[in-house]
Amino acid sequence: MQESFSRSEDGRFFLGQNELSGSQWAWRAKGAALPKNAEDTTPVTAFEVLTALARTRPLQQLVVGIIGPRNATAAQIEAAEAVGAAFGALGLTVICGGRGGVMEAACKGALDAGGLPIGILPGIDPQEANPYVAVPLTTGLNEVRNIIIVRAARVLVAVGNSPGTLTEVAYGLHFDKPVVGVAGAAQLDGVYHTADAAAAVEATLARLLADLPMIAAD
Repeated sequence: MQESFSRSEDGRFFLGQNELSGSQWAWRAKGAALPKNAEDTTPVTAFEVLTALARTRPLQQLVVGIIGPRNATAAQIEAAEAVGAAFGALGLTVICGGRGGVMEAACKGALDAGGLPIGILPGIDPQEANPYVAVPLTTGLNEVRNIIIVRAARVLVAVGNSPGTLTEVAYGLHFDKPVVGVAGAAQLDGVYHTADAAAAVEATLARLLADLPMIAAD
């Protein structure tokens, strides 16, 4: 998930030679209409790109899924809260299973940072959501609700592992969703493992940006 983002002197962002159109949430393919000095750029991180965009427009349409076990370790709780907080501070929408453990920690981090945590609940009682879920959505689908989480998210962050988390990871890979792993996530081909929460955040944001559609140059 190594992407080459850069910024020009006049504040425009690029992925390789393609320019980001923030108004269209897409990359504009480089063409003759672009200034000749578009290559005169400096490297930036995905976090820097989205931080700059967040100053000019809301980022709630960028939905990130955070998945992980209810019986989480202290390290997994810490990682989930840090990841949720980073996404929340940018104004991204965080979607998860809405219950305890990693899910609760992710929701707490996101909500405390000003983000929007959504909980996709297995039952029909919104009260089963953890206290940090801003939008509890009941499904009555039990474990089948895992597919909703995966389908709704643009990128999945797996914090730790469990049988239920493993199904979400598998669904994510099956549906060609990028899956970022941290703090003991499943060792499966296709999961991009990161060393810590900060690296997981950057990898997730990089995939969010890189997977935006491509449009023709003006």
